[in-house]
Parts: sequence; C-alpha cells; structure tokens
Amino acid sequence: MTHRSHGLSRRHVLGCIGATLALPNALRASQTNMIQGTAFGTHWRVMASTAEVGAEMTRRVDAICAEVDQQFSPWRPDSLLSRFNHGGAGDRLSEPDVLTVTAAALDIARKSDGAFDPTVGPLVARWGFGPITEGGAADWRALDLTETDLSKNTPDLTLDLCGIAKGWALDRIAHEARRSGHDNLLFDLGGEFVALGQHPDGRDWQIAIEPPIPGAQPHIVLRLPPGMAVATSGTAAQSYSVNGRLYSHIIDPVTGTPATGRLRSVTVAAADAMTADGWATALFVAGDIAGPDLARTHQIDAVFQIEAEGTLRDVRTGSVSGLIL
Repeated sequence: MTHRSHGLSRRHVLGCIGATLALPNALRASQTNMIQGTAFGTHWRVMASTAEVGAEMTRRVDAICAEVDQQFSPWRPDSLLSRFNHGGAGDRLSEPDVLTVTAAALDIARKSDGAFDPTVGPLVARWGFGPITEGGAADWRALDLTETDLSKNTPDLTLDLCGIAKGWALDRIAHEARRSGHDNLLFDLGGEFVALGQHPDGRDWQIAIEPPIPGAQPHIVLRLPPGMAVATSGTAAQSYSVNGRLYSHIIDPVTGTPATGRLRSVTVAAADAMTADGWATALFVAGDIAGPDLARTHQIDAVFQIEAEGTLRDVRTGSVSGLIL
C-alpha cells in the first residue's frame, strides 16, 4: 500500500510489517524461475518452473495489489478504508471485499478476546508505526457488520485492517493463478507465503523461519503442502529500542502499548494467508504464555520463538511439527 515516513517507524507495509520468513538457499536452484516486483512498500515474488511465470503473471499480480491498495491502504486518503474512517457514526460501507476481510478480522477478534483488534490504528500511530493519527480508543465491538454493509457506532472509531489485508491480497493472487491454470507456484508477498502444487523437482515447497534475534542462524525449515499459507509476526522487521527496551510495532489493544515479554516471533500455517496473517498477530499480542494456550484452544498450527538470555526456545502447537523438516 502507498506509504510515507512516519514517526520512529523504519518501514511500512500495509501499515504494519511483521513477516520473518525466507526462502532457503535450496530453493534458489536452476530449475526454478522467479519473477518479482514491489507492492505495499515491500516485495512480491513468484517462484515456479520456467514455463509457468512471465509477463502476464506480473501484470496480474500488479493489478491485484493495486486494487487491494485502493481498498485497504490507511496511507491513502482516497482509499475505501480511509473514507470510512473519516465518516461519521452510521455511515455505511458496502464493498464486498471490505466486508469479507472485516468479517475475518472480527472473527479473530472474538476468538482471541481482543488480542487482534482491527480498530487499533490510533494506538499504532501513537507509538510511531502508522498513519491513523485521529480517532479514539480501540473497540472492535463498536463495529456493526451485516451481510450487506459495515458501519461504526461511534464517530471517532477507525478501522485498520493492516494485520490481515496483506494476507487477503496474497489469497487473491493465488486464486487468480489457479483460475488461470497455474499449478505449481510459490508466492511470496513481503515474507508471507502461499504454495500451489509442488516444487519443480516434485517435492513440497520449503521456506525457512528466520531467527528474530541478531546473529542467529535459521534452524527451522517448513515444508508447505499444496494450498498451505504461512505468515509470521514478530519484532525483527519493525521495532526500535529506547534505553534498552525493545518497542514492537505490534500493539496490545488492552494496554495500549507495544506487546512486551520474551516472545520474539510467531509463525502460523493455515489453509489461507488471511487466516495465517491475522492469527500470527493475535498470538504475538497474547504473548509467550497465553499465546500457545490460545493456539491450542483453536487448534492453530504455530511456531513460537521465545528469547531467554540471548538464545531462542521454540514452542509448537497444533500439527505444525509435521511440517518441520
């Protein structure tokens, strides 16, 4: 999404970067071809056999990203989301894609007891990480969503779908690839991944979880069965330190401050990128103790990386261990 420098933030992707996933060197092999571009202030990449990607795929990815940007960017005053935020109580938004993404966001908000909150934008901006500088307290329950429209019950409430919209964009890209008859592709949008089919050598696609502390080497590699999506939220991509304290871009809606504790990243695997994206944020906010419990309650496949005295400890939930090589 369109973005600008703001406060103490180093980078902005859909208003909030959190991904720390990468391609292992084994994937950068001669039997794969890669096309790439930029969107939302970050990169996108498509890996496939030489025959499967080209200029037409580039055009389609760019078109989808441009459409999602116009719908969901909090940085653009003309986006649907920004116009909704500047509207008054009772103003209604009926664009189907926005309703779909908002419904998914509110579902995760309910299941996580507000750890994921799509109205947290002003709090994010207060700590130097986002553009929604106007608005009141976070309160996802003040959004009124029906099958046909979305409204807000208080005039100063704002909607921020950054924690889930990048996943939605990735799902849109994967759907378009399937519709166009592409079978074996790996999509990367700012460090979130969706796998279609298999690697050209006949195995599942693979990605590495980058360690979220300086100097550590990747030690977790995930295989992605066909249709699997993966997203990560953590402190590595966007944070700052003041007087020895680390301030993350991921804000706890309850305290109104950056999420704290020993948790450094959460990687979620799911059937779609929007779900993985939203739950990665929710579980990171929940923290190193409540987060794994929440993941187990909802049977979420997740890897938590927790720092203790400069080393990392992994906690795994759901069936994610079966995906780790």
